[in-house]
Amino acid sequence: MAAKRDDIKGNAGAAGMPALPCACASLRRAARAVTQLYEQEMRSAGLGATQFTLLQVLGQTGEITQGRLGEVLSFDSTTLTRTLANLRRERWIAVRSGTDRRERLISLTASGGRKLKSGLPQWERAQERLRKILGDRRWDDLGELLVRVARSAKEA
Repeated sequence: MAAKRDDIKGNAGAAGMPALPCACASLRRAARAVTQLYEQEMRSAGLGATQFTLLQVLGQTGEITQGRLGEVLSFDSTTLTRTLANLRRERWIAVRSGTDRRERLISLTASGGRKLKSGLPQWERAQERLRKILGDRRWDDLGELLVRVARSAKEA
């Protein structure tokens, strides 16, 4: 993962994107670029990419503990708590105590389900824009690789 000094200084290839010498920096750059694409599409639905992701996961899982939700999405506790507070304020999620007082159970409300549904067309547009540029083969490979990278980082 070596980057050449000339590449970083401005003599890079496609779209001014030089190779970076660090896997973390490269993944974070890619994540920021992809997030910008999704945020651009999701704006008209009144949702951010992170909000949509949380609603989408809750729509798939049903009620889930906050700890497990954080594990699934690799969120740190502080960030997840802050983001969930915003969703709760909008009444898109419900939060209740579990059997252990420290355990918080999160679920999608009817209002949250409607908000998720209203954002699906914009999310699908963002997905399609990226898939079209990457091509079906790279798109599928990317999905598999990202799961592998996340699992490997947790195991390292």
